[in-house]
Amino acid sequence: MAISKINIEEFLSLAKEHAVIDVRSPGEYLHAHIPSAHNLPLFSDEERKTVGTLYKQQGKQKAIKAGLDFFGVKMKSMVEEVEAIKKKTTSNTVLVHCWRGGMRSAGVAWLLDLYGFEVYTLAGGYKAFRNWTLLQFENKYNLSVLGGYTGSAKTETLLHLISKKIAIIDLEGLAHHKGSAFGGIGQAKQPSQEMFENKLALALQNNSHGFFMIEDESQRIGALNIPHALWKNIRTAPLYFIDVPFQERLKHIIAYYGRLEKDKLITAILRIQKRLGPNETKTTINLLLENNIEGAFTILLKYYDKEYGKALEKRDNIQTLLHKITLEKIDIEKNAIALLSIIK
Repeated sequence: MAISKINIEEFLSLAKEHAVIDVRSPGEYLHAHIPSAHNLPLFSDEERKTVGTLYKQQGKQKAIKAGLDFFGVKMKSMVEEVEAIKKKTTSNTVLVHCWRGGMRSAGVAWLLDLYGFEVYTLAGGYKAFRNWTLLQFENKYNLSVLGGYTGSAKTETLLHLISKKIAIIDLEGLAHHKGSAFGGIGQAKQPSQEMFENKLALALQNNSHGFFMIEDESQRIGALNIPHALWKNIRTAPLYFIDVPFQERLKHIIAYYGRLEKDKLITAILRIQKRLGPNETKTTINLLLENNIEGAFTILLKYYDKEYGKALEKRDNIQTLLHKITLEKIDIEKNAIALLSIIK
């Protein structure tokens, strides 16, 4: 069989059906990777460092010989790992890449081709994928934004739209964070900025030819940032604002955050104490310690309402973009229907 080198568009198209093998070191993969890729490192982090140092100091041939020492003992296990991955599919095709599409992917591709797999390698490697990723944020997308004060069940409503055949992008899900100072509590560790961008770019590509909805967020979600070009697209899109009474939103917030560990809630409160103010911070923490959950979150919800209101006022052309949907209570099904009736 011949090994085919393909461009990033072909690679991503095939990746929807076939296994992707990332042969970079564990550290490179852990930092960020193509979301569907399996890590099958040709070198460990230390081995990669050794080979790289030899390449710089003694030349290509010395580096290759050292690399072969590391590669040779792994050949059988690498083939077996790919076989295990392929058991989940009926295809004999594998897609292989390294950092720049150089010797690491070429070496593993040769081995897998020799064994009998149909092998494709990515021209330009992971670097080509990163260049493609950054370009996705420059596109103009047909999107609308779902907004509302804290506690309006925006995320739940957004996710429910999937059952209504409406495409969505869940920024908070991709970021592993709910957006506020409290948003990281109970969530998985946030990905690196690069990994967040990788996942977001693929989500955008999947929705690039049609309409989709996205939740209104600050540009910063926890420790991560929405790429600026996409952020501008979101800020100039129609904003459908779910307007739910304060008490309904308070109940919704308490149902989720009220059950979390108090020490984590207090840590989150201390992160916003400069904006919340010393008196309100002290009062909120004392109310939590006294188990007055409703009193504490009443203060916090008023604070977030004020912050969101300021952000709305600063948005360009807000009077043109804003479409308010007044609801009596939080009922995800009914609220989704009301939202879609206005959008359509």
